[in-house]
Order: sequence, then structure tokens, then C-alpha cells
Amino acid sequence: MSGLDLATLLARAIVLVVAFTIHELAHAVTADWLGDPTPRRMGRITLNPIAHLDPIGTIALLVAGFGWAKPVMVNPLNLRGNPRTSMAIVAAAGPASNLLMAILFALPLRFGLVDLAFFNNSSLFPSLPFLLVQFVYINLILMFFNLIPIPPLDGYKVLMGILPPEMSYRLRPLEQYGFILLLMVVFLVPSVLAVLVSQPSFTVFSFLVGA
Repeated sequence: MSGLDLATLLARAIVLVVAFTIHELAHAVTADWLGDPTPRRMGRITLNPIAHLDPIGTIALLVAGFGWAKPVMVNPLNLRGNPRTSMAIVAAAGPASNLLMAILFALPLRFGLVDLAFFNNSSLFPSLPFLLVQFVYINLILMFFNLIPIPPLDGYKVLMGILPPEMSYRLRPLEQYGFILLLMVVFLVPSVLAVLVSQPSFTVFSFLVGA
């Protein structure tokens, strides 16, 4: 799945437009459901990809395997219930949407509705089996990557909602260094990504498609 031929790039572009849009929409809808009107006021309750995609982040993910979308702004004080717990729910909605998409697109492969014998692409366009495989695998990559407990990823916000208040308060100063820590993990400690992202993604992928 690592080639950069035109068909592969096209498949990744299709998957990322859908995956990023649904991921960010899930954050927005969940925050809106929990009482925060901020995402709706900012036009994030929409399936229009333009509202969710960050051009540079999308290109980076296409080419380098590391990227981002526009974050959904949420005001925890507007959320019903415990703000920490509610923010954790909003954060978890994004990765959960990636898992649901992975399951959905794995069904035709799992039940033999699409023949993997036609996996190979043409020179210009991805085959349907290849596109489905990309949908499943990339969504799993996005899910596990976003669950890494480093700010500003969703996993950090989920962790903050699970930890005791005193412990989460002590970890708050890390947020100002979050992006630097994330870059260090991605580019300087790739073995961490292998353990936390690549290996579990491949394991779940194999289970979902019955490989």
C-alpha cells in the first residue's frame, strides 16, 4: 500500500477527503449534541469537505503519511455534564467514526462481495478492491494515530477525561509542547508509531477483512 503511482494517490485522496470530513464532523455533531453551539456557529456541522480539510495537512498525509485536518473548536464550559468527561466524549467521537468507516468498507471484502483477484490498479484509476482496502486501512491508521495520548491528538483529550482531576491538572503544561512532542515521536521514534499505530492497524485490518 505504499506506492505513490497516480492510482494510489487518487485512492488515498478519495479516502482522506471522506475520512477527514467524517472524523471532524463526528467531533462537531457530538459537541453540538452535548450543548456547545460553537461548531455549528463555525459551520462545521456539514458534509462539505472544504469546511474540514486543511490543504497543507491533507497534502502532507498523502505524501508523507503524516497530516491533519482543521480542528473543531469546542468550548468545554458549554458542554452538559462534567466538562472533562464531555470533552473526552467529543474527542473519542472522531476515532470512533474512523472505526465505523473501517468496519463498513470492510464488509464487502469480508463477505466476498468484491473479488480481491482484481486488486491491481490500472495506470490511472484505483480498482474497487484496492480502494476498499485503502478505506479500511487508512481509517484504522487514523483511528490509532489519533488515540496516541499526546496533545493535540484526541487520545490526549480522552486521557484527560479519564485521569483523576489532580493528575490531569499536572499534565496540562505539556499542552504547550504537544506539537513538538508529536513531531519527535513521528520522526525520531518511528518504533513507537509501529507499536501504537501500524501493528494494531494491520491486526484489526486482518480481522475485519478475514485475511
